[in-house]
Amino acid sequence: MNMGAIGQMSCNPAMGGIAKGQIVREIDALGGYSGVVSDRSMIQFRMLNRSKGPAMWSPRTQNDRARFAEEWRLTLERTPNVHFWQDSVVELVTESSSSGASSGETAHPRVVGVRTALGSTIRCRSVVLTSGTFMNGVMHIGDRKMGGGRAGEKASHGITEQLVRLGFESGRMKTGTPPRVDGRSIDYSVLEEQPGDSAPGKFSFLPSSVPPATQLSCWITYTNTAVHDVLRSGFDRSPMYNGAIAGTGPRYCPSIEDKITRFEDRDHHQIFVEPEGWQTVETYINGFSTSLPEDVQVKALRLIPGFGDVRIFRPGYAVEYDYFPPTQLKHSLETKLVDGLFFAGQINGTTGYEEAACQGLMAGINAHQLIGGKEPFVLGRDEAYIGVLIDDLITKGTEEPYRMFTSRAEFRLMLRQDNADLRLTPKGFQLGLADEHRMRRVESKRRWLGDLTTHMRSTSVSSEAANEILVPRGTTAVNQKVRLYDLLLRPQISFSDLVVFAHSDDPDISNPALPQLGNHAMHGMNVDPLLRQETIEQLEIGAKYGGYLEKEREAAERVVRLENLLIDPDLEYRKLGALSMEARQKLDVFRPTTLGQASRISGVSPSDISVLLVYLSR
Repeated sequence: MNMGAIGQMSCNPAMGGIAKGQIVREIDALGGYSGVVSDRSMIQFRMLNRSKGPAMWSPRTQNDRARFAEEWRLTLERTPNVHFWQDSVVELVTESSSSGASSGETAHPRVVGVRTALGSTIRCRSVVLTSGTFMNGVMHIGDRKMGGGRAGEKASHGITEQLVRLGFESGRMKTGTPPRVDGRSIDYSVLEEQPGDSAPGKFSFLPSSVPPATQLSCWITYTNTAVHDVLRSGFDRSPMYNGAIAGTGPRYCPSIEDKITRFEDRDHHQIFVEPEGWQTVETYINGFSTSLPEDVQVKALRLIPGFGDVRIFRPGYAVEYDYFPPTQLKHSLETKLVDGLFFAGQINGTTGYEEAACQGLMAGINAHQLIGGKEPFVLGRDEAYIGVLIDDLITKGTEEPYRMFTSRAEFRLMLRQDNADLRLTPKGFQLGLADEHRMRRVESKRRWLGDLTTHMRSTSVSSEAANEILVPRGTTAVNQKVRLYDLLLRPQISFSDLVVFAHSDDPDISNPALPQLGNHAMHGMNVDPLLRQETIEQLEIGAKYGGYLEKEREAAERVVRLENLLIDPDLEYRKLGALSMEARQKLDVFRPTTLGQASRISGVSPSDISVLLVYLSR
């Protein structure tokens, strides 16, 4: 609708975070651009949850909002076969198709193009709808409301109504954004500083993107009871409380109004003060999302420590928009009702840049697969967070904006952010997304990791030498020869502690700042410093969490066996009297394609799965 808004960050100027960082790494591993663009526009990098196990480590960048959009535009324009047309789609062009329709059934429509507001008709064989918050979008600030999907941008109309006529179920959701303020009016001396990591990382596994030489800090402050009292005084003019907003808001990113209502016992809430870029004083007030009137927002903000004289650039607001319950989709993100039509992003009830990005990538891949006559590309729950997200949406649906968390993944120790390239780049390479350079890099990493692991398993040191390392670090001494790999199993010991046992005269691997072990393990391999560090980190994780990883793999294999048990899509569940009534109703609506998918549908019990298993075995 507006080419000047390509890549615009509608909400906070950041990418990644808990579980979201894993998704960005997975997008990058498959060959997507999100990680590279985030790296090129970052102003700060932090690896969250370092104090917890590696399954919880989550990368996050603070980004320069303007550079982020600029990098996206430049990256897209450099991509062959990507073309642009600024316009608004107002209608899908469909045709009836008899394929798959049996006698007496209504012909199944398929999409063959789109019509735009300017009157153009664009013919095609697949369409991906990524409508964000724009379909029938309405913005709210206090008792004022206006049409629009984002500040300064109009809403999109027409598509929802057509989709409903085609048989789709629709709903309303809402999301919000906080006020932006003038950073020059903030007293940072009373705020807590939150600097980036001293040794910043990055998202992309490619060496071409590098962290910035310097970083900008974020800051932390807190609300208080006086702030809460002022906010409550405006509730009668809040669209959330006077019925003006009917849509459901995000549970895990609530507005400040929601926070003080749901957590009445809390006398303060954390506020993150985030810079918007290198060349601007505009500042994002994370944690203060609101749709209260401007005068209430200003009065409440000025009672927050450090904000006594704060000036607002623009107030916070809420936006309400149409979405379509994702149970109406296949796992490829193609709709069940219209062939060739795919949904991705907030149209499916999700919230967040990262959740939308991975859906867009998967829908794009599968639109290509479809028109090329190829099998859909579907990631399993044991293969990627992307697979978990899509499976959750398709099998469980969502009645509130869906956000990814590490707790949603059963196999999160296998699906770490550090090994996304090993898991997914071979798949991206087969699809034609990941290039040969990226694939060779992954192959080198896998080979070097295997060689180094073998070397450490086969190399032993005396008890005297080992104890010189063990005892000072407070771990139990040994009384016999011990393998280097067994030393690494101990939580107090890291790979760098074992450098003293390295003996190398190879100039490529003798740099003491990059600890190496075993000439033969790395002989002839030109591994860059970043790749070395990544490999060493994975070696340590594999050693320390090997037992847990093996249990997860066994559990994943059991799940895969269920996933491989296909269910006839035309199975008449109502005739299976041994199933519970709820299971028959839910299965008839969701039409799972495998027993594994059936097991994750809310209302389908383990005993129902047993009944299906017996039926399938017959």
